[in-house]
Amino acid sequence: MSETINFNNTEFAFSSKSNYELKKAIILFKLLRYGSLTKIGKSFLKFAFKVKLPVEGILRKTIFSQFCGGENLLDCKSEIDKLFNKGLVLSILDYSVEGSESEKSFDDNLDTLLKVCQFSKNQKEIPFLVFKPTGIGKLEIFRKISENQILDKSECEQWERIKKRFETICLAVSKTDTLKVMVDAEESWAHCAVDRLTEEMMVKYNKTRTVVFTTVQLYLRHKLDYLKDLKKLSEQHKIRIGVKLVRGAYMEKERNRAFKMGYKSPICQDKAATDKNFNDGLDYVLDNLDFFDVFLGTHNEFSCKRLVRGLMVHNLKSTDGRIWFGQLFGMSDNISFNLSQAGYNVVKYVPFGPIKEVMPYLIRRAEENSSVGSQSSREIELIKKELLRRKVL
Repeated sequence: MSETINFNNTEFAFSSKSNYELKKAIILFKLLRYGSLTKIGKSFLKFAFKVKLPVEGILRKTIFSQFCGGENLLDCKSEIDKLFNKGLVLSILDYSVEGSESEKSFDDNLDTLLKVCQFSKNQKEIPFLVFKPTGIGKLEIFRKISENQILDKSECEQWERIKKRFETICLAVSKTDTLKVMVDAEESWAHCAVDRLTEEMMVKYNKTRTVVFTTVQLYLRHKLDYLKDLKKLSEQHKIRIGVKLVRGAYMEKERNRAFKMGYKSPICQDKAATDKNFNDGLDYVLDNLDFFDVFLGTHNEFSCKRLVRGLMVHNLKSTDGRIWFGQLFGMSDNISFNLSQAGYNVVKYVPFGPIKEVMPYLIRRAEENSSVGSQSSREIELIKKELLRRKVL
């Protein structure tokens, strides 16, 4: 049955894209294959924004339009509607402003998240809200809490404000009828603090439905054990556990820090070990769906097919509300649209925010694409296939 999921069906995958958009995407993905160009572009953009060069127009028409829904909620509405109307693909609005460090910026981010909640709560096209913990508090505070370091008075006050912001978001989402909130991933040295807060929110708000989802990065060796701990939490408090399963996004940073500080890297030793850990985590959650809702966040076609096969083995419908697939806006449309056409619950992460403030996110995406060259190559292969089918290449 899983073979009926044809990820090579480009006609449906790119039905919402014009010839011009596809040709532009080919050029962009070709550039993203070269890590050296990404590094040069990163340095240039920092300089350009510093000296106020007029680069926003170019960015808006290229990398921003490919990977972002717009600068504000109303900009995103047309993209959300297009995803839904063309392929029944749902959306997660992701306010992708990164790198803020002031308490005012954290409060501003909270206000934006609450507006997203208000905007999304009555729209069937938007089932999830997502936020990064470092969007509402400093990474250094999360690190110190995770490592049981003593906080000074100012840091204690910051931690209290972080907890209050965390709860404010989860409470707002819990008051809606169906909206869910996903706590996004951070570096491993912040996990204990992030996990503690997220677990507290799940205990509080996941009693009658799965409101709060945590992110489990399975390129970390110990995370399979953490899934088992989450099952125990579910049993103890009689709650459901929402988990987003991903491989991970901070590999270089994790390994560099481990080397610099002289501890063993928490990352699996190679891709094969990572894939096994990811598959084992997925299988564990599927075997325990009485306790878990699962969101599979991946661009890996084999992983998506594994989940499809798993649903068949467990005699579950494609529409089962406990099972979700997710990919990033502007990438892997062949996965998203073809899964959705087959009846599965599929969501696109739709980043948004002012161009200048979203650039750190976009640069990180570019770096990830250049470090995993096969992703860009696969995108190019599929787009070329579709343009040939349309007889315009």
